[in-house]
Amino acid sequence: MSTRYVSGSQLARLLGEVPHERPFYAALAHAVRGLVLDGRLALRTRLPAERDLAAALGVSRTTVTAAYDRLRDEGFIESRQGAGSWTALPPTTMTAPSTRAVPSVSVPFGAGKFGMAHAPDGPGFIDLGCATPGAPEIFDEAVAAAVAELGRYSAGPGYEPAGLAELREEIAAMYAARGVPTRPDQIVVTTGAQHAFTVLTQVMIDPGDAVLVERPTYPHALSALRRRGARLVPVGVNEGWDMELIAGSMRQAAVRLAYMIPDFHNPTGRLMDERDRAALVDAARRADAFLLVDETFAELGHDLAAPRMAPLSSYDTGGRVITIGSASKLLWGGLRIGWIRTTAPLARRLVLSREAMDMASPVLDQLIVRELLLRLDEVRAERAATLLRNRDALAAALRDHLPDWEFQLPEGGMSVWARLGAPVATLLAEVAGRYGVRVVPGPVFGVDGVLEDCVRLPYVLPPETLRVAVERLATAYGEVEAAPVARPLPAYV
Repeated sequence: MSTRYVSGSQLARLLGEVPHERPFYAALAHAVRGLVLDGRLALRTRLPAERDLAAALGVSRTTVTAAYDRLRDEGFIESRQGAGSWTALPPTTMTAPSTRAVPSVSVPFGAGKFGMAHAPDGPGFIDLGCATPGAPEIFDEAVAAAVAELGRYSAGPGYEPAGLAELREEIAAMYAARGVPTRPDQIVVTTGAQHAFTVLTQVMIDPGDAVLVERPTYPHALSALRRRGARLVPVGVNEGWDMELIAGSMRQAAVRLAYMIPDFHNPTGRLMDERDRAALVDAARRADAFLLVDETFAELGHDLAAPRMAPLSSYDTGGRVITIGSASKLLWGGLRIGWIRTTAPLARRLVLSREAMDMASPVLDQLIVRELLLRLDEVRAERAATLLRNRDALAAALRDHLPDWEFQLPEGGMSVWARLGAPVATLLAEVAGRYGVRVVPGPVFGVDGVLEDCVRLPYVLPPETLRVAVERLATAYGEVEAAPVARPLPAYV
């Protein structure tokens, strides 16, 4: 059983306004179950005593007892005499509901080795699993300028473990323009953001250390932490960041590091406000924890005239905030260049640590990234116009073909986080593949197998392609809904 716990007042705040249906205990059980499936109430969290929750909600203890009994019967609560009750997931089944037979068609290029069910007319196999756009219009000009500069470096060894000085200067200037004075010796250029994350975990995390992660979050970060042997402490952010619960989780789990995505969060698209940014840094200071901040999407706001949020590092006075940036989303995924902003002493440790992995990042890629960053305003403008157009096309298609799905329009980033209304995301992804569209189900972005009622839908593809993709998803979802057998919670393996 976990040492994490939630008080009666905290749980009441998470529940919000519970519908006063009859019987009320059933509505209360339904609301708690929703928090567990949504990931906002972490698994193995000890629940408040019945009398405490009853007092916080202003209901009788008998009502709370009945709600707990129902949740226990459904498998969402486990209890032990003298130890209390804590959240759980019911046993899953590996048997998917049977689906109607559909005629197969030839597989177009890119569809892989599996046959495809009859899909609406339009493009071939559509991949909504990749939230990365193509290169910007000025890319060829940047490559030509970089190649022209390459001769200045080709006479040397080509190994710069910290990164090319000119690129580090440009990245430092980019932070300074956002209100965070930065020296080039605080920047380490890496071979992509994932490499940056891996280097940092190798230096800062020992096996068994507690690391706080958002739920949902970037899946490859979870993979790197698991490989390092970290003990993951998830906090739900589907409805935004709850700083009281985050601070409590940091203290209770003795968190060493917290991995956060405050800027156009992947996958929800949420943007952390100024008050929460200040509270998060203060919580980390009180818990003696570091904050590893992923700013991969920070430059991808859709309204260039809107005031920009100050970086999380601007609230830091003690070197507690470490930032990761990347060229992959803003510039192009084929440029395997990322960077770390931290204190100069830690930067030196990171440079020494990376020598066992890759020695240094490609010189030509670094030069191309520098040329593109010199024209950052042009790139941001192009990205904002394209992504806003695509986002609105995706939203319109969802409203037309899947009106029961719930989502919020993000103000930046590259994806919509859609709630299905039923815990069938993994099954939907399987069926959708036969209709010619790949979609990533919610559990991939979590730790404990929850988030089965959510899918991530990137909008980096053209509007017409997105409309066809939603039509196919609607067909697949209709098949899942029409399945003649009861749908238990699908397993994610």
